[in-house]
Amino acid sequence: MAKLKQHLRPSDHCFDDFISPMIDFVHFEDPRNLTELRPIFVTHQFPATLGPANISAGGSVQLFALQFRVALTERLSLIAVKDGYILDNSEGSLDSLVLDSGWADVSAGLKYNLIRDTQSGTLLSGGFTYEIPLGSEQAAQAVGDGEFHFFATGGQRLLDGNAHVLSSFGWQLPVDQSVQSTTVHWNNHFDVKLTDRVYLFTENSWWHWVDEAENGLALGVSGQDLLNLGSTDVEGNDLVTHNVGMKFKPSGNVEAGVAYEFPLTAFKDVLEDRVTIDMIFRY
Repeated sequence: MAKLKQHLRPSDHCFDDFISPMIDFVHFEDPRNLTELRPIFVTHQFPATLGPANISAGGSVQLFALQFRVALTERLSLIAVKDGYILDNSEGSLDSLVLDSGWADVSAGLKYNLIRDTQSGTLLSGGFTYEIPLGSEQAAQAVGDGEFHFFATGGQRLLDGNAHVLSSFGWQLPVDQSVQSTTVHWNNHFDVKLTDRVYLFTENSWWHWVDEAENGLALGVSGQDLLNLGSTDVEGNDLVTHNVGMKFKPSGNVEAGVAYEFPLTAFKDVLEDRVTIDMIFRY
């Protein structure tokens, strides 16, 4: 372990009063330069029916994932944001047509810190990831030739470090647009410190489907950050989700959180509600 630490660059601890966002965990990237492991558990409930065709659905899926980030320089980091195992408990036509248990795709890329002002508490980073289609097809993964995600993410310290805002904007672009949809999304986070160790936060996520898959099932839903349904009839759709949560942060090296998420728009895509739990072990 000592030899491993010699070759690892530590996280930027000048912003230890910040916490990492939890909504849209695949695309909402922390703007800090970090070295960490982040186990994530998600239990995601499906609506009873999906899309304008009212396709029977219901049930849930669970995800067991492990993100990691490695600071390569003072500004540049390697990020791996999607992987793990999907446990299918879906019902209805969604289960029979699309889903079964299996491995998730792997998504990794680079992030570069553009602005880092320790006095004002201002951060801005940009980067990209590529989702490698290595997952299980029966779990609605490994669709097409993968997809790129280009993003900008920033943060601002407020009230002498007792509150913080984070915001990110991203563009999700599939390599093969005939089998996957194109989206843009905007994520926002606001937190306040109740004590030196406990934070309350709330977040929202806006998804807009710019283009739909040319070939695919006419489900009218896409799958958001977890599934790759490759559906038609989604172009122009908008989805807004919201969450509330709490984080416990005993030090700059350990962070644990729980969040409950639900849709605000009439269009739900595949989300009835979701509970996300994470742990962060930071170097």
